[in-house]
Amino acid sequence: MAYGIKWSPRAASHFEDICDYIAKDSRHYASLFAKKIVSIIKTIPQFPKAGRIVPEYNDENLREKIYENYRIVYRIKDEIIEIVAICHGARQLENIL
Repeated sequence: MAYGIKWSPRAASHFEDICDYIAKDSRHYASLFAKKIVSIIKTIPQFPKAGRIVPEYNDENLREKIYENYRIVYRIKDEIIEIVAICHGARQLENIL
């Protein structure tokens, strides 16, 4: 099955905020971070169930990939992979979704 990718407005906002925060110290590292996150997200449709089930929710269709200290949380819904959150691993997820 071919999945499309959709970003929730909240996830897009989180992503921009994180990149802006990193850019305060280094625009170069902010760019590298953004490229890596986008690269990971582009691979999700190939094997959507490869990400681990988000432990706080224990929902088969709510999964995450980890990059450094960040969680890329996505939902498998019909033929869409919805990116629902990108957050630092130290943040509580229930405040984000």
